[in-house]
Amino acid sequence: MRHRTLVSALIVSVVIAIAMAATSSVSGQSAPLEKPRAVAKAVPTGKPYTPPKTPDGQPDLQGFWTNSTYVPLERPNGVTKEFYNKEEAEAAMKRSAEREAEQTEPGTTADVHYDFTQFGLDRSQSTFATSLRTSQIYDPPDGKVPPLTAEGQKRQQERAAARKQAGGQYDDVKNMPIGSRCIIMGGAGPPLQNAGYNANYQIVQGAGYVMILTEMIHDARIIPIDNRPAPPSGVRQWTGISRGHYEGNTLVVETTNFNGKNPFRNGSENMKVTERFTRIADDAIEYKFTIDDPATWTKSFSADLPLVKTDGPIFEFACHETNFGIANILAGAREDDKKAAEQKKKPSSN
Repeated sequence: MRHRTLVSALIVSVVIAIAMAATSSVSGQSAPLEKPRAVAKAVPTGKPYTPPKTPDGQPDLQGFWTNSTYVPLERPNGVTKEFYNKEEAEAAMKRSAEREAEQTEPGTTADVHYDFTQFGLDRSQSTFATSLRTSQIYDPPDGKVPPLTAEGQKRQQERAAARKQAGGQYDDVKNMPIGSRCIIMGGAGPPLQNAGYNANYQIVQGAGYVMILTEMIHDARIIPIDNRPAPPSGVRQWTGISRGHYEGNTLVVETTNFNGKNPFRNGSENMKVTERFTRIADDAIEYKFTIDDPATWTKSFSADLPLVKTDGPIFEFACHETNFGIANILAGAREDDKKAAEQKKKPSSN
């Protein structure tokens, strides 16, 4: 299976902390690939679905949902159509699940990390959304993220140069990925993207607000729906600042004011994300989003990623408690450095 690239310092304390969180995941981990626990249809069939209403008359989106899926954001190279047929989609999912379940080589650095399959964290072992789409992106029609602007290319180069100047990601705690530091993970969005495992959410609605709780590092996004304006551009947050409203049975959420420290696809802090949540069945929400960032891409792009119902409640995600993980990772990196230096001092066998 795919493993994060971690140094050998990811020792038992980290394994136990994350494994405990994994076993408390609410995503139905015992279900095999052959019988996924939920299916989101690409297009609803039968009579038009009428969603239930909240006490204040809004379409009811509440509950526990997952966006775990094997459908990639971008269309794979060599695939030239928007939709697979059923057999092709099943074959693509099977190939992805097999890659996910591949084991690491014992004794290697990658093998230090815990085994996703053993702890029921493979997507095929939990509720996941299926679709005949070959990519989540449907606009542009080629299913790809648009080309970068000159400004976007420059920013990407500057960020790469800054990372190189700072040294390796395990040379300093500030160089480590923010997910490894348990600050925020990609699943929190916006846009909401599959977090890889524990890709679960809870939606709660109340008078004037919608709350979206992300299981991974338990980030909660509070979305006012009372037509208040966004704050001044100087006020910025990790997940931006969201404002919502209803268009019929669809919740529309616009998010701006990102702080630029958690950029989606290397986007700018001035990126605008527009999300649309439409309940299309008792167990499915159609989730679409549009990214508008002229400072990064030559045009906007839109994607469709279903949310399907899963079990609750969501328990606290213990990333690495009391920060033992950070200390152990950096200590392991220094041990690797020491071994590499000693190896250089040894006389050549030639």
